[in-house]
Amino acid sequence: MANTALTANALRPVPGMPMSVPTFLSGWLTTELAPQLLAATAADAAVHVARHGVRSRGDAVGLAAAGASIAGLAAVIATGRGARAEVESALESALGPDYRSVGGAARPVPQTPWRQLAFPFRMRRDDVVRVKNLDYAPGGRRFRIDIYHRRDTPANAPVLLQIHGGGWVIGTKDHQGIPLMLEMASRGWVCAAINYPLSPKAVWPEHLIAIKRAVSWLRGNVARFGGDPDFIAVTGGSAGGHLAAMLALTGGDAGLQPGFEDADTSVQACAPHYGVYDFAGETGIKATRQRVESALSPMVLGKKAQFPRDYLAASPRAHLREDAPPFFVVHGTSDSFIPVAEAREFVDRLREVSANPVAYAELRGAQHAFDIFPSIRSFRVAQGVADFLDWAHARRLSAGVPGHAGTRAGAADTVDADDVDEEGTG
Repeated sequence: MANTALTANALRPVPGMPMSVPTFLSGWLTTELAPQLLAATAADAAVHVARHGVRSRGDAVGLAAAGASIAGLAAVIATGRGARAEVESALESALGPDYRSVGGAARPVPQTPWRQLAFPFRMRRDDVVRVKNLDYAPGGRRFRIDIYHRRDTPANAPVLLQIHGGGWVIGTKDHQGIPLMLEMASRGWVCAAINYPLSPKAVWPEHLIAIKRAVSWLRGNVARFGGDPDFIAVTGGSAGGHLAAMLALTGGDAGLQPGFEDADTSVQACAPHYGVYDFAGETGIKATRQRVESALSPMVLGKKAQFPRDYLAASPRAHLREDAPPFFVVHGTSDSFIPVAEAREFVDRLREVSANPVAYAELRGAQHAFDIFPSIRSFRVAQGVADFLDWAHARRLSAGVPGHAGTRAGAADTVDADDVDEEGTG
């Protein structure tokens, strides 16, 4: 019966903030592990029938519940497989049907790696290594960065910066964005995952300032790992999606770069996942308004934050600009923490302002944090985001756009770390 309830929640999550945490935890795991749960449910039912038969009303009810769970999980799997079409439609709509051939080399559509999906928590690729715990700024472990690169990475590889989520109060660089970074590193990119200071100890905009310091550090140091400092893209989920969008929309804002005002902290593409885009409740969306009015806002912005001034200062929606880099926004319709309507509204407004393409993939049935580990859905999304990033880089090269390395003030001259090792990722 418990499996039936979990499946029902995956298909139709309970809405509302009071239930958002349990709804997320149960729905997220059930949705992304649906194939494994379906196999386990079917095996359990078969073993029970083989050993005991159907002798009582309880047996019949249990088998009926198992059957309902199996049918529901099959529907969840079918919905997850639909991510391929959803992502492809989003990219073709925004970038054009021939976007894969930009730069002169069409990329084949990948096949689903069923062996990898069978062991979703074993995230590693033998051709990718990680350099751990480099200091990008003074301050200890919250100012450290990991570099992922292919063992034979060519020189001048494009760079992807991954920003972890966790509601601005928890989280580390070690546990998020790994499937996408492994995919990008395997394609020849250099990827960087960072820590940043967390609330309540850190008050906005300390989080964003630290991330800009990391970009400045990358511009001065990523060439040591084969990366091209003139092309840096950014991604992240949840709070990381919010910070990725803010980074992309505030390039050149000296007020957010104290002590390194002249450093170039621009990025050339942005792919936020299930991010927060309205920090001030301007959209009027009920769930967004409830979040803005919750205890989380003063925790992140500080107890002395003034509404709406300080709330707008942290809101991507309030920083839209014509020269925003290309965006690929990804959000699930079943997100229990951040309403999908918030992403839709942000995309609509950004498209009205930006001179660059804004792609948007709305994933039917996807929960918050659907991409933490490999699944049928997250594999398709990672491939699509990778194709978008490859397109953005190829487009820039084919257009002959000059780099934005600028003055690399604040960038370190040497690479220092208290725990650096190169290893196969795992």
